[in-house]
Order: sequence, then structure tokens, then C-alpha cells
Amino acid sequence: MGVSKQAIASEFMGTALLLATVVGSGIMGERLAGGNVAVALLANTLATGAALIALIATFGPRSGAHFNPLVTLTEAALKRLAWATAGVYLLAQVLGAIAGVVAAHYMFELPLLMESTHTRTGPHQWWSETVASFGLLTVILNVAKTRPDFVPVAVGSYITAAYWFTASTSFANPAVTVARSLTDTFSGIRPADAPGFILAQIAGAGLAVAFFTWLEADTPEQHKHV
Repeated sequence: MGVSKQAIASEFMGTALLLATVVGSGIMGERLAGGNVAVALLANTLATGAALIALIATFGPRSGAHFNPLVTLTEAALKRLAWATAGVYLLAQVLGAIAGVVAAHYMFELPLLMESTHTRTGPHQWWSETVASFGLLTVILNVAKTRPDFVPVAVGSYITAAYWFTASTSFANPAVTVARSLTDTFSGIRPADAPGFILAQIAGAGLAVAFFTWLEADTPEQHKHV
């Protein structure tokens, strides 16, 4: 059976609303913070974490609420999702992310798309994205197995924390990275820097899958009984 239109629409709309939140709260935070970058980042962080909880709870029953190519590729690699479905999800996520940037720009009377000039590159930034992505996928895979109803809160909480403990502010999402290269605002990243982030994110996700697989293979028998 093919993927439903409702699932595709959920991935598109969920990712669009996520990016509208990330970019819009970054713009609002920067405008209201009076030059205080920490306050602007805090506003950006809290809005993003809160939106993730709401959006995953909203769209989870319809599409799984991936909103992230790393999650989709992981599900396909673990044979929980058909590769054909994964391809459609990836397209919906990237297009949704770009639509979210356009929506945020229009709300704040900015050009609909702008090439970012925010430099985010170098080994420390790439390592930050590897760590951020590894942590995100580790949280998702393990919480989804043991407490699926808690996934929205777990993901929102992790991203809220990772904004602050990673030097890159935890993009941890290739679709988000592509879209944020199209906004020259607080949350932007230069297009030239995006490929390094994306490769680091994929590496982190791969490590998370390997770690999860190892944990599953070594699960004690007593942990399998209720």
C-alpha cells in the first residue's frame, strides 16, 4: 500500500510550521532583545521546543511526525518504512521547510527568500552537529520503544537543551539546514556551510542507529518481560 495523501500533507505542514517557528521566533527574539544575543537565543529556543511538542503530538498519529530526513532515513534503514515512502517524506519535508521560511518572512515583512550570510562552519561546528544528531536520534529511537506517548515531550525537551549545549545551536535536521540557508535572519546559515552540517548530521544519525542496534542486541532477557 502506498503512502497516504494525509501522511504526506502532515509531513509537509508539520515541517512548515516548525520552520515558521524557528525563523519567526528568531526574528522576533532578535528585534525585541535589544542586542542581547542570549535573550534572543532563549526566545528562539523556548518557541522551538514548545512547537515541537505540539506538532509531534498533532501529526504523530498521521505520519509519525518525522519532520526530519534523519528520522525518515533511520526508519527506512531499520526496515520500519518503505524506501519509496521515505523518498516522498523527504520531498515533503524539504518543501515544507522552505514554505515555513517563506511564511515567516512574509509575517515580518521581509523578502520571501534571502541567501543567508551567517557563517557556521569548521570542525567544532561539524562535531556539534554530529553530537546533536546522535543525541536526537538516540532519544527518539529509545523513547519511541519504551514510552511512545512521551516522544513529543522528549524531543522538544532535548532540542531545547541542545540549543544551549552545542556550539552549532543544534540544527540536527538536513531539511531545516537547507531552509535556514534561505533566511538572512537570526537563525540563518550560509548556503556554502550547509553541506558540512548535513554530512555531520548524517554521521551522527548513523552512529545513533548503530548504538541503538547494539543496545537492542544486548537487552537482558528480564527486561523483555512485563
